[in-house]
Amino acid sequence: MKNKVTLPFIMMVSMLIITGMSLEAQDWAQWRGPNREGIFKGANLNLDWATKKPALFWTFRQAGAGYSAPTIVGNTLYCQGADDTNDFAFALDTQTGKVKWKQNLGPAYISSDNRGNGGRGSITIDGNNLYLMRGGGQIACLSATDGAIRWQKSSMEDFSGKNMNFSWGYSESPLVDGNLVICSPGGSDGTIIALDKNTGATIWRSKELQDDASYCSPIIANVNGFKMYVQLTAKNIVGVSAKDGKLLWKVAFEGSRVAAVIPTPIFVDNTIYVTNGYGVGCLLIKLTRSGDNINAETVYANQNLSNQHGGVVLLNGNIYGYAESRNWVCQDIKTGEVIWRERGNDINKGSILCVNDRLILLDMQTGLSAVIAASPEGWKEFGRMEIPERTKITTKDNFVWTHPVVANDKLYIRDHDLLFCFDLKK
Repeated sequence: MKNKVTLPFIMMVSMLIITGMSLEAQDWAQWRGPNREGIFKGANLNLDWATKKPALFWTFRQAGAGYSAPTIVGNTLYCQGADDTNDFAFALDTQTGKVKWKQNLGPAYISSDNRGNGGRGSITIDGNNLYLMRGGGQIACLSATDGAIRWQKSSMEDFSGKNMNFSWGYSESPLVDGNLVICSPGGSDGTIIALDKNTGATIWRSKELQDDASYCSPIIANVNGFKMYVQLTAKNIVGVSAKDGKLLWKVAFEGSRVAAVIPTPIFVDNTIYVTNGYGVGCLLIKLTRSGDNINAETVYANQNLSNQHGGVVLLNGNIYGYAESRNWVCQDIKTGEVIWRERGNDINKGSILCVNDRLILLDMQTGLSAVIAASPEGWKEFGRMEIPERTKITTKDNFVWTHPVVANDKLYIRDHDLLFCFDLKK
């Protein structure tokens, strides 16, 4: 009798745990998703838009200026924006598109060359705390419940920070790891800092590394039990110890001679893949551990995928993304060789998101999105969708630079003040 009661109970608990894990995986709690890889996994999603285009679920029109991509946990979406006076953060109900709260953060970041005002980075969600970096480099912790500011620091004033080109603003999405908030003010006092996530107090700073900050966001890498943070600076690809910020390794990257260093690196099988635009190209770096030392060896460096800012994704050993002068490309990550390139379509340069075995591409010039197969067999398209309207906020470029996001069966596309939510359920 005891076993008859216990076994169903264990099975029920196991199902609840598995279900909970599945639901949690549906969230998009930080920049580029759970592991900062730009990959979403979900069941029963409509990824054949040639047959049926996703229905528009709601439109939010008060997101303000900015390129911050939304992050979502449960039924709440968080994002940054700006009006003519203030930067602000806001929370929306994902079922209705209605505002839950809006919090002014301080004077708005204004781009000096009309490249767009407001925040660039995504909000990182950690329990009931939100972490963000504003366009002006301010790092803030907010309450997820009501947006109340718990603490705020300034990259410029508190850390003497410096980025590649302040007229384009800080664009980093803070990384939360345990009790630490990792971000990169840059400058001669140390490029990367770790802050106490509850107080904002400085835990360590990578003083051996004195590069200017780029527009990239850091990732976690664990090499045979040695945890580090990997970041692209204005000059180098670097790894610093998660324990104390000690510089473990660095590899020169051509960022110092170009306008911007943006795409997030990818860590897989003790290797780091990085790419950058403006003719820089891509590198694969092999990391090996010897005690407390990490050796970084360049496996290849070529021009086969030179990605400016739309990012790349890795699936089943293949890198996908937009390559300058080559259009959309599939690249073998191990060899660096191009598997296929697609020139014969009008989906222009833009951002990319992997959903199951499909890729959602967003044309930055028009806001047109397309679904293709994430396959080394070649370009296979599954339909396109236009956004319902374009923003009336004008900039020098008028590009849709915000990356698309999928969470809990919804697709989110932003064009400054306009935030569209589409239903991806079959």
